[in-house]
Amino acid sequence: MSIDLQGSDLNKFILVGDRILIKPKNAPNKTRSGLYLPPGVQENEKIHSGYVIKVGPGYPIPGNLDEEPWMEKKGNLKYIPLQPEEGDLAIYLQKSGFEIQYNKEKYIIVSHASVLMIIRDDSLFD
Repeated sequence: MSIDLQGSDLNKFILVGDRILIKPKNAPNKTRSGLYLPPGVQENEKIHSGYVIKVGPGYPIPGNLDEEPWMEKKGNLKYIPLQPEEGDLAIYLQKSGFEIQYNKEKYIIVSHASVLMIIRDDSLFD
């Protein structure tokens, strides 16, 4: 299932919890030996790759672990941050992602647990 969204600014997207927004990398349309693949072959692959566009705040934890149950709650919520960062290449499980269309471009929202590996190359952006 795909959701089609319209807008002008991707920065208005706020990911919740351990979610990651990924722009899928264009898969090659032919094999190493030169055979062309039909359009549906890449979509049936279990593992895909793409670039991390946005990252949620992480896993929520209580703000102050020293508080006693009888004390007044301050409401400070803290997060354990996620490992991927914007610009990383993520290898993820396709079946656990949710596809959205934004300004006619395809994005995938996956949970942190669906990411198998990240590749961080700081020299790509120099």
